[in-house]
Amino acid sequence: QVQLVESGGGAVQPGESLRLSCAASGNIRSIVVMGWYRQAPGEQRELVATIRTSPSSTFYGDSVLGRFTISRDNAKNTVHLQMNSLKPEDTAVYYCQVVGASFTSWGQGTQVTVFS
Repeated sequence: QVQLVESGGGAVQPGESLRLSCAASGNIRSIVVMGWYRQAPGEQRELVATIRTSPSSTFYGDSVLGRFTISRDNAKNTVHLQMNSLKPEDTAVYYCQVVGASFTSWGQGTQVTVFS
């Protein structure tokens, strides 16, 4: 299994930036994909971005394409989500997810609030 600890959430104004981080520990060698999802009040959880280990590739949800960037620091077993040009509609709890051959693990979530 893999344990995840998220950090970096907060409250910002529109147009500002935040950087989320998710540190993984445990059976990290089995991780195939790392990603971020978000869930706003009353809404379903939606995919924000994912990064695959091998072959290396990234995927972004339409609503964040061009504004958010996902990256992975293999040495620190950490995945980052750089969020630029934030909008009020980006307000949500952001969850880190890792997927392996036989498991899926979720972080506890971190709140991002973009107030107008």
